[in-house]
Amino acid sequence: MNFNTSAVFDQQEGLVVLVGKKIETQTKLPKVVSEELETFHKNEDAQFLHLPLKGKHYVFIKDQASDEKQRVMGNKLRGVLPKQVKSIFIDGGKSNSLLVAEGFALSCYQYLRYRKEAAKEKFALETIDFSAKITASLLSELSATLKAVFWARDLVNEPVSGLNATQLAESIEAKGKEAKFSVTILEKSKIEALKMGGLLAVNKGSIDPPTFTIIEYKPKKPSNKKPIVLVGKGVVYDTGGLSLKPTAGSMDSMKSDMAGAACMAGTIYAAAMMELPIHLIGLIPATDNRPGLNAYAPGDIITMYDGTTVEVLNTDAEGRMILADALAYADKYKPELVIDAATLTGAAVRAIGSKASIIMGNADKKYFNHLNEAGMETHERVVEFPFWDDYYDEMKSKIADLNNLGSGYAGMITAGKFLEHFVKAPYIHMDIAGPAFLDKPQDYKGFGGTGTGIRLLINFLKRLS
Repeated sequence: MNFNTSAVFDQQEGLVVLVGKKIETQTKLPKVVSEELETFHKNEDAQFLHLPLKGKHYVFIKDQASDEKQRVMGNKLRGVLPKQVKSIFIDGGKSNSLLVAEGFALSCYQYLRYRKEAAKEKFALETIDFSAKITASLLSELSATLKAVFWARDLVNEPVSGLNATQLAESIEAKGKEAKFSVTILEKSKIEALKMGGLLAVNKGSIDPPTFTIIEYKPKKPSNKKPIVLVGKGVVYDTGGLSLKPTAGSMDSMKSDMAGAACMAGTIYAAAMMELPIHLIGLIPATDNRPGLNAYAPGDIITMYDGTTVEVLNTDAEGRMILADALAYADKYKPELVIDAATLTGAAVRAIGSKASIIMGNADKKYFNHLNEAGMETHERVVEFPFWDDYYDEMKSKIADLNNLGSGYAGMITAGKFLEHFVKAPYIHMDIAGPAFLDKPQDYKGFGGTGTGIRLLINFLKRLS
């Protein structure tokens, strides 16, 4: 048996760094192992065989009916291995081995920052070896994706006591220095000068200032003449404001309301590490939404960045208020396409649960086709909802240009139509409220922040480039 490729698990950062490496060592399997392997291949129900042998854990895998079954197998493998295992060897074809490794690696994510016994709970994994010859480029792409997803999960899992708007911006700035993309942080005075009324209104109840972070990744020879702008909702904590969230437990996971920001920043981080030939702009409006100080109130009329006036009917519809300013600001780049990602509505969760994200928009059908294909390939699936102008009528106000709530029906669509008002370029809205944060473990996605959208959008961007 040849060990053709080795993968290294970095314990310091809790992420996987994969590197191609030739290993000439050959191992002759003992007779008892050969017999177990023969039995395994005859057993149609067995998905993988795990054998501890001479300090290494060998995993023999079979082809599965789909890519996703291979990833889920990787999660099952993580479940049967003791925490103390330092090295595993995956025996199988190139594609299947890589998918199993992806699911296994994603299952190795741990958020242990606040655990007293973190050192004991931490996975000891150091290396993954493969029998298949896997190219360095494939391993590097997987490495970049995993690293970005793990970072996004950390951001989403971090409570607001450790991640306010300024700290979110600074974390993005640090990744920019590492992966060599530019990051500009606009602080409150600049946001005021730009008259971003939506972002400033939501921030009025907070003692922490807002930020507006501009990210740019521009390779030397981008395939797109006009940039693609990615906008992420950065509400680092949401109480609902004066329209305080009413239901039991409804605030418990609201540290996750910046998952859209984590998604878009993570996507650009991964794209930069992969050196994708595509020009990207990221816009991250960030604040918390609190009922304190001079908090904005139902009945207020807010003048947005583009001059549109908005009647506030519910302060818990705050995500669209801060996104609207960012979407209007995107016009200065004359983009090919604008995509936003946001944990925007409970309506999206009620409609399709946590198994997919909702998408809608006015962009050319080819972009939706690419997104759907990317979603099926990565299993970060998307469901396109109608985007008829009839829904926009519900967002009109009798005393201002728009209201921020609508009728209460089809809330995920009326929110999208509200946002579309502020975008001049072709536009796609992604409501990721369902899959962004999980209260219970779900295979390799784990529980808590999932980093959803990054694997989807990287696959999408590769199709465009």
